[in-house]
Amino acid sequence: MDRRRVTDVELMSALAHPLRARVLRHLMAMGPQTASECADAVGSTASNCSWHLRQLARFGLVEPSDAVDGRQRPWRASVVGLELGAPADDPAMRAAQLAVFGNSMDEEQELLQRYLDRLDDLDPAWRAAGALNTYSLTISAAELTELADQVETLVRRYVSTIRTNAPADAEAVHVGFRAFRRLPR
Repeated sequence: MDRRRVTDVELMSALAHPLRARVLRHLMAMGPQTASECADAVGSTASNCSWHLRQLARFGLVEPSDAVDGRQRPWRASVVGLELGAPADDPAMRAAQLAVFGNSMDEEQELLQRYLDRLDDLDPAWRAAGALNTYSLTISAAELTELADQVETLVRRYVSTIRTNAPADAEAVHVGFRAFRRLPR
């Protein structure tokens, strides 16, 4: 399974919907889930999530998964991740990209705050394993591209939707990587 490069404005606009994007990211992180399980995770209703799952399926981003029993209808992500590309020259595409980036940053901030609020509830090993690091680099555009590619290579073997050899004590973990030119005010 590969990352999907988003090149058309219709798909980018579909991903700009905050709930739809959260449902997709939830499936990529957690594996197959029913609409009800997605609703619990993203704070919505099962019927609303079901509708958004069908929209995501229309774009080939999710697909029905094998049911454990005959009643449940789980969905699974059919992509490992999304490549949104550099900000586009086309104004409509760039507006959709910015909405997707904004939604993603909002969700990442929410996940970080939830983690920080519940630190005392975590097993000490998970507390020690977390990393919240920042760096200021002096780097060329070509070196930054190389660095981002190296991070992708390092992280890819742990991606939830494709990992087959996870240890029994493995849990879902959020990893975010942002690298961009620091601009003056």
